[in-house]
Amino acid sequence: MDAITTARLIGLHPVLVKRYIALDQQVEANGIRLRITQGLRTYAQEDALYAQGRTLPGKIVTEAQGGWSAHNFGYALDAVPDDPEFPAWQPDWNSLDPRWQKVLDLATSCGLAEGARWRTFPDAPHFYLQECPSTPSDAMREAFTNGGLSAVTALIDALIGEAT
Repeated sequence: MDAITTARLIGLHPVLVKRYIALDQQVEANGIRLRITQGLRTYAQEDALYAQGRTLPGKIVTEAQGGWSAHNFGYALDAVPDDPEFPAWQPDWNSLDPRWQKVLDLATSCGLAEGARWRTFPDAPHFYLQECPSTPSDAMREAFTNGGLSAVTALIDALIGEAT
């Protein structure tokens, strides 16, 4: 795991971190290098991404506004395999590459749900705790408003039945 990925683990739910590390080890054993491209995001960062392709230039990359993304609550991350054709780490955004399928299969075995197979807005690099909803609940938003990320962590702990 490289330093960029390690830095992007900061602030994520501890069980997500543990499961991602297990995934990273498994894909590395299969000759695939992963990098986290997105981890925890603030509401403002989420809103800026949401504006992309709508009111700002660029391609639409999210359907979630601030407060409606699992990234805002620390139980999701985006991870991409590298493109082995390049000597330095280069993301492989081609989700049809067979290595992506291997990553997705291994993610499921590590307790991670993935957005690649979503019907309405497939999100190939998106992984989240399988016990959690793909879209944060009202209870999560309320917990965040009233107690911050630690309150959401406690709520997620109850959902997954694992204390951190």
